Amino acid sequence: MNLQEAVALLYPETSDAPIIVAKEKGVLAQRMIELAKEFNVPVIKNSDTTDILSFYNIGDYIPEETFEIIAKIFSYIRRAL
Repeated sequence: MNLQEAVALLYPETSDAPIIVAKEKGVLAQRMIELAKEFNVPVIKNSDTTDILSFYNIGDYIPEETFEIIAKIFSYIRRAL
């Protein structure tokens, strides 16, 4: 059975890369997504990237292998807002 996963990122202006600020699986991941939507935080579904990020810890920078896709996601979000 595949559990739903969710990873939240923050990209402070002074940071070299986005930081993982939350991650969950299953019911808690679903709750994370619900809360994000409730507070108008953009939610993007990208299972491959979530799978990679789930191996890292809260407080870690995103790994270099995800820079390109995360940049595209942040760019999409900025245009949509």
